[in-house]
Amino acid sequence: MQRRNLIASAAGAGVLAAPAVATAQTTFNWRMTSFYGPQSAFYSTGPGSAKDLIDRIQKMSNNRIRIQFFGAGELIPAGEGFDAVSSGIVEMNYANAYFWTGKTFAAQYFTAVPFGLNYQGLNGWMYDGGGLELWREVYDRFNLVPFLCGNTGVQMTGWFRKPIEKVEDFRGLKMRIPGLAGRVYQKLGVDVRLLPGGEIFPALERGVIDAAEFVGPFLDRQLGLQRVAKYYYTTGWHETATASELIINKAAWARLPADLKAIVENAVAACNVISEAWCQKNNAEAMDDLLKNHGVTAGPLPEEVVARLRTETDSVLAEAVARDATTKRVHDSYMAYKAKFDAWSGYSEAPYHASIRPR
Repeated sequence: MQRRNLIASAAGAGVLAAPAVATAQTTFNWRMTSFYGPQSAFYSTGPGSAKDLIDRIQKMSNNRIRIQFFGAGELIPAGEGFDAVSSGIVEMNYANAYFWTGKTFAAQYFTAVPFGLNYQGLNGWMYDGGGLELWREVYDRFNLVPFLCGNTGVQMTGWFRKPIEKVEDFRGLKMRIPGLAGRVYQKLGVDVRLLPGGEIFPALERGVIDAAEFVGPFLDRQLGLQRVAKYYYTTGWHETATASELIINKAAWARLPADLKAIVENAVAACNVISEAWCQKNNAEAMDDLLKNHGVTAGPLPEEVVARLRTETDSVLAEAVARDATTKRVHDSYMAYKAKFDAWSGYSEAPYHASIRPR
Protein backbone atom coordinates (compact mmCIF):
# COMPACT_ATOMS: atom_id res chain seq x y z
CA MET A 1 0.00 0.00 0.00
CA GLN A 2 2.76 2.41 0.95
CA ARG A 3 4.60 1.57 -2.28
CA ARG A 4 1.47 2.32 -4.34
CA ASN A 5 1.04 5.64 -2.54
CA LEU A 6 4.61 6.60 -3.22
CA ILE A 7 4.22 5.76 -6.90
CA ALA A 8 0.99 7.73 -7.05
CA SER A 9 2.61 10.67 -5.29
CA ALA A 10 5.56 10.57 -7.68
CA ALA A 11 3.25 10.39 -10.67
CA GLY A 12 1.26 13.31 -9.33
CA ALA A 13 4.40 15.33 -8.80
CA GLY A 14 5.43 14.58 -12.35
CA VAL A 15 2.11 15.85 -13.68
CA LEU A 16 2.37 19.01 -11.61
CA ALA A 17 5.96 19.61 -12.74
CA ALA A 18 5.18 19.17 -16.42
CA PRO A 19 3.74 22.66 -17.05
CA ALA A 20 6.87 24.27 -15.54
CA VAL A 21 9.11 22.21 -17.83
CA ALA A 22 6.95 23.02 -20.84
CA THR A 23 7.02 26.73 -20.02
CA ALA A 24 10.79 26.70 -19.69
CA GLN A 25 11.11 25.19 -23.15
CA THR A 26 8.68 27.55 -24.92
CA THR A 27 10.17 28.81 -28.17
CA PHE A 28 9.54 32.36 -29.41
CA ASN A 29 9.75 32.84 -33.17
CA TRP A 30 10.27 36.54 -33.75
CA ARG A 31 10.88 38.72 -36.77
CA MET A 32 13.29 41.65 -36.86
CA THR A 33 13.04 44.39 -39.48
CA SER A 34 15.59 47.16 -39.96
CA PHE A 35 16.16 50.61 -41.38
CA TYR A 36 19.21 49.09 -43.08
CA GLY A 37 19.36 46.68 -46.00
CA PRO A 38 20.51 43.05 -45.78
CA GLN A 39 23.84 43.97 -47.38
CA SER A 40 24.41 46.95 -45.11
CA ALA A 41 27.41 47.00 -42.80
CA PHE A 42 25.00 47.74 -39.96
CA TYR A 43 23.55 44.27 -40.48
CA SER A 44 26.54 42.11 -41.23
CA THR A 45 29.85 43.85 -40.48
CA GLY A 46 31.67 43.15 -37.26
CA PRO A 47 30.80 42.64 -33.60
CA GLY A 48 27.75 44.55 -32.43
CA SER A 49 26.00 44.47 -35.81
CA ALA A 50 22.37 43.34 -36.09
CA LYS A 51 23.56 39.90 -37.20
CA ASP A 52 25.87 39.64 -34.20
CA LEU A 53 23.05 40.68 -31.88
CA ILE A 54 20.74 38.03 -33.33
CA ASP A 55 23.44 35.36 -33.02
CA ARG A 56 24.08 36.26 -29.38
CA ILE A 57 20.41 36.12 -28.42
CA GLN A 58 19.85 32.81 -30.18
CA LYS A 59 22.95 31.14 -28.76
CA MET A 60 22.47 32.35 -25.20
CA SER A 61 18.82 31.32 -25.25
CA ASN A 62 19.66 27.93 -26.78
CA ASN A 63 17.37 28.94 -29.66
CA ARG A 64 14.41 29.52 -27.39
CA ILE A 65 14.29 32.92 -29.10
CA ARG A 66 14.62 32.49 -32.86
CA ILE A 67 14.89 35.66 -34.92
CA GLN A 68 14.32 36.01 -38.65
CA PHE A 69 15.91 39.16 -40.07
CA PHE A 70 14.39 41.31 -42.83
CA GLY A 71 16.42 44.17 -44.21
CA ALA A 72 14.91 47.41 -45.44
CA GLY A 73 12.42 46.73 -48.22
CA GLU A 74 12.32 42.97 -47.74
CA LEU A 75 9.19 42.94 -45.58
CA ILE A 76 8.43 46.62 -45.03
CA PRO A 77 10.02 49.90 -46.21
CA ALA A 78 13.00 51.17 -44.20
CA GLY A 79 11.12 53.94 -42.44
CA GLU A 80 8.18 51.85 -41.26
CA GLY A 81 9.91 49.73 -38.61
CA PHE A 82 8.72 51.91 -35.74
CA ASP A 83 5.06 51.54 -36.72
CA ALA A 84 5.40 47.84 -37.55
CA VAL A 85 6.73 47.02 -34.08
CA SER A 86 4.29 49.40 -32.40
CA SER A 87 1.32 47.66 -34.01
CA GLY A 88 2.70 44.16 -33.44
CA ILE A 89 3.18 43.31 -37.13
CA VAL A 90 6.75 42.32 -36.20
CA GLU A 91 8.35 41.93 -32.79
CA MET A 92 11.64 43.81 -33.28
CA ASN A 93 13.31 46.55 -35.33
CA TYR A 94 16.98 47.57 -35.54
CA ALA A 95 17.75 51.20 -36.40
CA ASN A 96 18.64 54.52 -34.74
CA ALA A 97 16.18 56.46 -32.65
CA TYR A 98 16.71 59.74 -34.52
CA PHE A 99 14.88 58.32 -37.52
CA TRP A 100 11.68 58.65 -35.47
CA THR A 101 11.82 62.36 -34.61
CA GLY A 102 8.63 62.72 -36.66
CA LYS A 103 6.92 60.60 -33.99
CA THR A 104 8.58 62.39 -31.07
CA PHE A 105 11.46 64.85 -31.31
CA ALA A 106 12.77 63.49 -28.01
CA ALA A 107 14.00 60.42 -29.90
CA GLN A 108 16.92 62.51 -31.16
CA TYR A 109 18.52 62.49 -27.72
CA PHE A 110 18.68 58.68 -27.64
CA THR A 111 20.91 58.53 -30.74
CA ALA A 112 23.10 61.63 -30.85
CA VAL A 113 22.77 65.34 -30.19
CA PRO A 114 25.04 67.80 -32.03
CA PHE A 115 27.76 69.04 -29.67
CA GLY A 116 26.44 66.47 -27.20
CA LEU A 117 27.79 63.67 -25.06
CA ASN A 118 30.57 61.39 -26.26
CA TYR A 119 30.38 57.60 -25.98
CA GLN A 120 31.38 57.41 -22.33
CA GLY A 121 29.06 60.25 -21.40
CA LEU A 122 26.09 58.85 -23.33
CA ASN A 123 26.50 55.48 -21.61
CA GLY A 124 26.67 57.24 -18.25
CA TRP A 125 23.45 59.15 -18.90
CA MET A 126 21.67 56.11 -20.31
CA TYR A 127 22.63 53.51 -17.71
CA ASP A 128 23.05 55.60 -14.56
CA GLY A 129 21.74 59.09 -15.29
CA GLY A 130 18.09 58.37 -16.00
CA GLY A 131 18.33 58.33 -19.80
CA LEU A 132 17.14 54.76 -20.31
CA GLU A 133 14.18 55.26 -17.98
CA LEU A 134 13.16 58.40 -19.90
CA TRP A 135 13.57 56.58 -23.22
CA ARG A 136 11.23 53.82 -22.09
CA GLU A 137 8.75 56.34 -20.74
CA VAL A 138 8.73 58.25 -24.06
CA TYR A 139 8.26 55.04 -26.10
CA ASP A 140 5.71 53.44 -23.78
CA ARG A 141 2.75 55.20 -25.40
CA PHE A 142 3.83 53.68 -28.71
CA ASN A 143 3.78 50.15 -27.20
CA LEU A 144 7.56 49.88 -27.54
CA VAL A 145 10.42 48.84 -25.27
CA PRO A 146 13.74 50.39 -26.47
CA PHE A 147 17.28 49.13 -25.90
CA LEU A 148 20.73 50.61 -26.45
CA CYS A 149 22.51 48.04 -28.63
CA GLY A 150 25.50 49.63 -30.37
CA ASN A 151 27.57 52.74 -30.96
CA THR A 152 29.91 54.01 -33.67
CA GLY A 153 31.66 56.45 -31.37
CA VAL A 154 32.35 59.92 -32.76
CA GLN A 155 31.61 60.24 -36.48
CA MET A 156 33.42 62.27 -39.11
CA THR A 157 31.86 65.51 -40.39
CA GLY A 158 31.95 64.17 -43.93
CA TRP A 159 33.45 64.18 -47.41
CA PHE A 160 33.59 67.33 -49.56
CA ARG A 161 34.55 67.74 -53.20
CA LYS A 162 35.90 71.24 -52.44
CA PRO A 163 37.58 72.64 -49.31
CA ILE A 164 35.52 74.41 -46.65
CA GLU A 165 37.23 77.60 -45.52
CA LYS A 166 34.35 79.78 -44.27
CA VAL A 167 30.64 79.66 -43.42
CA GLU A 168 29.68 81.05 -46.82
CA ASP A 169 31.11 77.94 -48.52
CA PHE A 170 28.06 76.03 -47.32
CA ARG A 171 25.55 78.22 -49.14
CA GLY A 172 24.00 76.27 -52.02
CA LEU A 173 26.06 73.15 -51.19
CA LYS A 174 24.17 69.92 -51.91
CA MET A 175 24.89 67.51 -49.06
CA ARG A 176 23.70 64.10 -47.95
CA ILE A 177 23.10 64.48 -44.23
CA PRO A 178 20.30 62.99 -42.06
CA GLY A 179 18.61 64.02 -38.85
CA LEU A 180 18.98 67.13 -36.74
CA ALA A 181 22.32 68.01 -38.34
CA GLY A 182 20.49 68.43 -41.63
CA ARG A 183 18.22 71.05 -40.07
CA VAL A 184 21.26 72.89 -38.74
CA TYR A 185 23.01 72.85 -42.11
CA GLN A 186 19.86 74.18 -43.77
CA LYS A 187 20.21 77.32 -41.66
CA LEU A 188 23.61 77.80 -43.33
CA GLY A 189 22.03 77.51 -46.78
CA VAL A 190 22.81 73.84 -47.44
CA ASP A 191 20.57 71.93 -49.83
CA VAL A 192 20.06 68.84 -47.68
CA ARG A 193 19.56 65.48 -49.40
CA LEU A 194 18.47 62.23 -47.74
CA LEU A 195 20.06 59.23 -49.44
CA PRO A 196 20.57 55.63 -48.28
CA GLY A 197 24.18 54.51 -47.93
CA GLY A 198 24.27 52.63 -51.23
CA GLU A 199 23.36 55.76 -53.21
CA ILE A 200 25.98 58.10 -51.75
CA PHE A 201 28.92 57.12 -53.98
CA PRO A 202 27.11 57.41 -57.35
CA ALA A 203 25.53 60.70 -56.27
CA LEU A 204 28.94 62.16 -55.38
CA GLU A 205 30.52 60.74 -58.51
CA ARG A 206 27.89 62.29 -60.80
CA GLY A 207 27.84 65.61 -58.98
CA VAL A 208 24.25 65.17 -57.79
CA ILE A 209 25.63 66.08 -54.36
CA ASP A 210 28.76 68.02 -53.40
CA ALA A 211 29.33 66.50 -49.98
CA ALA A 212 28.21 63.58 -47.85
CA GLU A 213 28.31 62.29 -44.31
CA PHE A 214 28.08 58.59 -43.56
CA VAL A 215 29.88 57.15 -40.50
CA GLY A 216 33.65 57.01 -40.20
CA PRO A 217 36.84 55.97 -42.03
CA PHE A 218 36.25 52.21 -42.17
CA LEU A 219 32.64 52.19 -43.38
CA ASP A 220 33.15 55.30 -45.54
CA ARG A 221 36.07 53.61 -47.28
CA GLN A 222 33.88 50.58 -47.97
CA LEU A 223 31.55 52.85 -49.94
CA GLY A 224 34.53 54.20 -51.92
CA LEU A 225 33.87 57.84 -50.98
CA GLN A 226 37.61 58.58 -51.02
CA ARG A 227 37.58 58.01 -54.78
CA VAL A 228 35.20 60.91 -55.50
CA ALA A 229 35.90 63.40 -52.70
CA LYS A 230 39.29 64.18 -51.18
CA TYR A 231 38.49 66.62 -48.35
CA TYR A 232 37.55 64.71 -45.21
CA TYR A 233 36.51 66.94 -42.32
CA THR A 234 36.17 66.21 -38.64
CA THR A 235 35.11 67.65 -35.25
CA GLY A 236 32.28 65.13 -34.93
CA TRP A 237 30.01 68.05 -34.04
CA HIS A 238 26.86 66.46 -35.43
CA GLU A 239 27.17 62.92 -34.03
CA THR A 240 29.55 62.77 -31.11
CA ALA A 241 28.44 59.23 -30.27
CA THR A 242 25.85 57.55 -32.47
CA ALA A 243 23.79 54.92 -30.67
CA SER A 244 22.01 52.00 -32.31
CA GLU A 245 18.52 51.11 -31.17
CA LEU A 246 16.62 47.86 -30.78
CA ILE A 247 12.89 48.24 -30.21
CA ILE A 248 10.65 45.37 -29.10
CA ASN A 249 6.87 45.29 -29.09
CA LYS A 250 5.67 45.86 -25.53
CA ALA A 251 3.24 42.91 -25.47
CA ALA A 252 5.82 40.56 -27.00
CA TRP A 253 8.37 41.65 -24.37
CA ALA A 254 5.87 41.02 -21.58
CA ARG A 255 5.38 37.43 -22.78
CA LEU A 256 9.07 36.57 -22.35
CA PRO A 257 10.00 34.75 -19.12
CA ALA A 258 12.49 36.51 -16.84
CA ASP A 259 15.51 34.47 -17.96
CA LEU A 260 14.96 35.30 -21.64
CA LYS A 261 14.50 38.98 -20.83
CA ALA A 262 17.84 38.87 -19.02
CA ILE A 263 19.45 37.26 -22.07
CA VAL A 264 18.20 40.01 -24.37
CA GLU A 265 19.30 42.72 -21.94
CA ASN A 266 22.79 41.26 -21.67
CA ALA A 267 23.10 40.71 -25.43
CA VAL A 268 22.27 44.34 -26.24
CA ALA A 269 24.66 45.59 -23.53
CA ALA A 270 27.46 43.43 -24.95
CA CYS A 271 26.84 44.73 -28.48
CA ASN A 272 26.86 48.32 -27.22
CA VAL A 273 30.37 47.89 -25.81
CA ILE A 274 31.85 45.60 -28.45
CA SER A 275 30.60 47.58 -31.45
CA GLU A 276 32.30 50.79 -30.31
CA ALA A 277 35.55 48.95 -29.60
CA TRP A 278 35.43 47.40 -33.07
CA CYS A 279 34.86 50.83 -34.64
CA GLN A 280 37.85 52.34 -32.84
CA LYS A 281 40.24 49.66 -34.03
CA ASN A 282 39.03 49.60 -37.63
CA ASN A 283 38.68 53.37 -37.98
CA ALA A 284 42.26 53.87 -36.80
CA GLU A 285 43.58 51.48 -39.45
CA ALA A 286 41.32 52.86 -42.19
CA MET A 287 42.24 56.48 -41.49
CA ASP A 288 45.92 55.62 -41.71
CA ASP A 289 45.30 53.97 -45.08
CA LEU A 290 43.20 56.87 -46.41
CA LEU A 291 45.88 59.41 -45.58
CA LYS A 292 48.85 57.38 -46.82
CA ASN A 293 47.46 55.65 -49.88
CA HIS A 294 44.46 57.58 -51.22
CA GLY A 295 45.52 61.22 -51.28
CA VAL A 296 42.91 62.26 -48.73
CA THR A 297 43.25 65.57 -46.87
CA ALA A 298 41.77 65.36 -43.38
CA GLY A 299 41.37 67.95 -40.67
CA PRO A 300 38.94 69.91 -38.51
CA LEU A 301 36.44 72.41 -39.81
CA PRO A 302 37.51 76.05 -39.38
CA GLU A 303 36.73 77.43 -35.92
CA GLU A 304 34.44 80.09 -37.44
CA VAL A 305 32.34 77.36 -39.03
CA VAL A 306 32.14 75.27 -35.86
CA ALA A 307 31.06 78.31 -33.82
CA ARG A 308 28.25 79.07 -36.28
CA LEU A 309 27.11 75.43 -36.30
CA ARG A 310 26.95 75.50 -32.50
CA THR A 311 24.84 78.67 -32.54
CA GLU A 312 22.40 77.21 -35.05
CA THR A 313 22.22 73.93 -33.14
CA ASP A 314 21.25 75.79 -29.97
CA SER A 315 18.55 77.60 -31.94
CA VAL A 316 17.07 74.39 -33.40
CA LEU A 317 17.06 72.65 -30.01
CA ALA A 318 15.46 75.66 -28.32
CA GLU A 319 12.66 75.64 -30.88
CA ALA A 320 12.03 71.93 -30.31
CA VAL A 321 12.04 72.26 -26.52
CA ALA A 322 9.60 75.18 -26.64
CA ARG A 323 7.11 73.16 -28.71
CA ASP A 324 6.97 69.94 -26.68
CA ALA A 325 6.95 69.22 -22.94
CA THR A 326 8.28 65.66 -23.39
CA THR A 327 11.25 66.89 -25.40
CA LYS A 328 11.92 69.52 -22.73
CA ARG A 329 12.04 66.86 -19.98
CA VAL A 330 14.49 64.74 -21.95
CA HIS A 331 16.55 67.77 -23.00
CA ASP A 332 16.82 69.06 -19.45
CA SER A 333 17.92 65.65 -18.14
CA TYR A 334 20.48 65.22 -20.92
CA MET A 335 21.97 68.70 -20.56
CA ALA A 336 22.09 68.58 -16.75
CA TYR A 337 24.03 65.33 -16.95
CA LYS A 338 26.26 66.74 -19.70
CA ALA A 339 27.20 69.76 -17.60
CA LYS A 340 28.48 67.54 -14.79
CA PHE A 341 30.15 65.12 -17.20
CA ASP A 342 31.91 67.95 -19.05
CA ALA A 343 33.20 69.36 -15.78
CA TRP A 344 34.59 65.97 -14.77
CA SER A 345 36.10 65.46 -18.23
CA GLY A 346 37.90 68.75 -17.77
CA TYR A 347 39.85 67.10 -14.98
CA SER A 348 40.19 63.64 -16.54
CA GLU A 349 40.06 63.08 -20.31
CA ALA A 350 40.70 66.63 -21.56
CA PRO A 351 44.12 67.19 -19.90
CA TYR A 352 45.30 63.80 -21.10
CA HIS A 353 44.30 64.43 -24.72
CA ALA A 354 45.87 67.88 -24.60
CA SER A 355 49.13 66.34 -23.38
CA ILE A 356 49.37 63.88 -26.28
CA ARG A 357 48.37 66.32 -29.01
CA PRO A 358 50.98 66.32 -31.82
CA ARG A 359 53.39 69.24 -31.51
